[in-house]
Amino acid sequence: MDKKGILIVVSGFSGSGKGTLMKVLMDSYDNYALSVSATTRTPREGEVEGKHYFFKTVEEFEKMIAQEELIEYARYVNNYYGTPRAYVEEQLESGKDVILEIEIQGALKVKTKFPETLLLFVTPPDAKTLERRLVGRGTETIDVIKSRMLRAAEEAEGMDAYDYLVVNDDIERCRDEVHQIIQSEHRRCFRNEEFMQQIKSELKANLKGE
Repeated sequence: MDKKGILIVVSGFSGSGKGTLMKVLMDSYDNYALSVSATTRTPREGEVEGKHYFFKTVEEFEKMIAQEELIEYARYVNNYYGTPRAYVEEQLESGKDVILEIEIQGALKVKTKFPETLLLFVTPPDAKTLERRLVGRGTETIDVIKSRMLRAAEEAEGMDAYDYLVVNDDIERCRDEVHQIIQSEHRRCFRNEEFMQQIKSELKANLKGE
């Protein structure tokens, strides 16, 4: 069967819990690699360079764009975010399923470049839960929260471009659901062309008595 990893894009509203979901998925299973994004935004308290993000100046980031070192990039709330190419390609070839946690703009760019990409969209069960989670962070001003809710309304228009919708109401149930989706995706026929050709050849040989 297919041994190459699958490229997976996970998007969701700010406050949907996708970051926490990715953490519990990584802690529970060892076949996933979470791609580390590059960004020009200021680090939040506790964030570590190279683990949570590669923090870049605008000049550094634009140099990466010019040298085509990014699979995709987008601008979100006045900051750049992008996915470094080399790490992703290396992990896929080693058989790891690589997860990109990126915004809708970037997700659709990745799908265009790599049509076999699996797109997952994470959402809370309702808008009130989303707002409550944003307020509960205690890290952003009321104005920023309002801008994120406005952004969520815009992003909701792009949900139908995704392959699967994941409602994050219980983190462990959600983790298991995402894992099952990805494992099932490995069995898709278009991902197993080589295996199917092998079986066809063996069956033809059997008919000929070889």
